Amino acid sequence: MLSSVAERIYWSARYLQRIESSARLVNVYTNLLMDLPKDINISWYNLITLNSAEEEYESRYKVRDERNVVKFTLADDTNPGSMMVSIAMVRENLRTTRDVVPENAWELINELASYTDDSIKDGGLNRGKRHEFLTQVINQCQLIQGYIASTLSHDEVWDMWCIGRDLERMDMTTRILDAGANVLFSHDYREKSHVPIVVWGNVLRSSGADHAYRRHVAASVVGSKVINFLISNEHFPRSTNFCLNAIEKAVKRLPKGRKVMASIKELEIAKESSHSFSKSDEELSDYLNDLQLKIGELHRIFAESWFSLD
Repeated sequence: MLSSVAERIYWSARYLQRIESSARLVNVYTNLLMDLPKDINISWYNLITLNSAEEEYESRYKVRDERNVVKFTLADDTNPGSMMVSIAMVRENLRTTRDVVPENAWELINELASYTDDSIKDGGLNRGKRHEFLTQVINQCQLIQGYIASTLSHDEVWDMWCIGRDLERMDMTTRILDAGANVLFSHDYREKSHVPIVVWGNVLRSSGADHAYRRHVAASVVGSKVINFLISNEHFPRSTNFCLNAIEKAVKRLPKGRKVMASIKELEIAKESSHSFSKSDEELSDYLNDLQLKIGELHRIFAESWFSLD
């Protein structure tokens, strides 16, 4: 496989996962808005901070409100991190690698692009239609992922796809956790004991983890347990631990895998967290920020080892 093809496959997987993750992240805040008491005002601008997009946002918008943040995150074609830009990028990357990807995957991506474009024009970003719109986007992304998983030969192309997908999943899991933690850290909810349950319940649902959490943890929704589950669980496909294990398995099967694995080990990314984060533990934010930096370093390692070498 040419390095240029490997890079496009890697980015196709990342962008497809980013589309789904963007929809999930906005859904977290939309659902919280509906479920939390009216006197708890969540800051939509937190989504901009979580995605490290302050500079891009401030250059385009003067008001930090729900409408602008949602538009910037999902539909702004001048924002390189928006959902619509990710759709355009996954289409472009798959268009140039159609000989190694099942044909129907290209058609499904085009259907997703058409649906999102029509829905946004029809008011899909508005609060009344947003949940239905984003849920459909998530479902279509999962359909595409499932189709590729069941029809693409599980060779080096599949390994590169998995690396891109799981790296992006790791990153977004940390951001969804950060989103929930920011809501709690920025409010005094001592007289509203149900608020943490609402917040962490939404974090689980937005990660598609509510069922898995009940099976593996078998406990009520508690912040420290939710955090450690999404970080450390070995069986849930979106936990950072599971994703890192999956990446390592794929790397070992690829050329130069031994060198890449050595670099991964040097990063010392914790697969398990023995620390029990509490609702007031500011170390959580530091931990997640450090993990995001290491995920970025993983990408650099992959790029140096496999891409742009033709």
